[in-house]
Amino acid sequence: MIDVVNMADIAHVQQRIKELQKSFGQLQQVPGGAVGFDDILQRTMKAQEAAQQAKPQNAAKASDPSKTPTAAQVADATKPTKTMLPVNVGTGLKAVSDLPAANGDLSSMVQAAAQRENVDARLVNAIAQAESGGDQSAVSPVGAIGVMQLMPDTAAGLGVDPYDEQQNVEGGAKYLREMLDTFGGDVRKAVAAYNAGPAAVKAYGGVPPYPETQEYVDRVLDLYR
Repeated sequence: MIDVVNMADIAHVQQRIKELQKSFGQLQQVPGGAVGFDDILQRTMKAQEAAQQAKPQNAAKASDPSKTPTAAQVADATKPTKTMLPVNVGTGLKAVSDLPAANGDLSSMVQAAAQRENVDARLVNAIAQAESGGDQSAVSPVGAIGVMQLMPDTAAGLGVDPYDEQQNVEGGAKYLREMLDTFGGDVRKAVAAYNAGPAAVKAYGGVPPYPETQEYVDRVLDLYR
């Protein structure tokens, strides 16, 4: 027996399909034939999920400056590297071997100050070179000032203005004289005390086991010889 097809029902179903397609935004047919609603829904969900995952990634790239180098970063990357000279840890200044010799005026100041304090001018000059390279404008990271790298409190105790070059040299020579007297004329201990302080030298009975002080003493004595 052949079933009789009700054309009115078919027309109703077709109309309902059109309404559903319109509500789901199915405005055109997919090439190759009709697409089921389950397929449409799955594709839409996948597309939305992919879009959501892409947003944080794009935002991270945009907010992370390391992903996109700036013009300044590119310029820095192309700059030639500069070889740094060794640093005197105690003063933050360059090594003695890389420093210029003292000028004529400074040499005269050193000679006069050394004579006044009855210390060897060569030793005062060696300390001036090790401390600052003879540079009155030098200021260390810890605040030591000028040619002889006097700390403000030390300079005040010596009665000198550390910002005045001549007084700075005179103060350094006077302080060196005090260290020589404190340690019985022992030059090595006096130089160590100039760098690390007399208390540290007394506590260790000689040059303290500080790499910076040990290096400093060796530099000064090398220049002094």
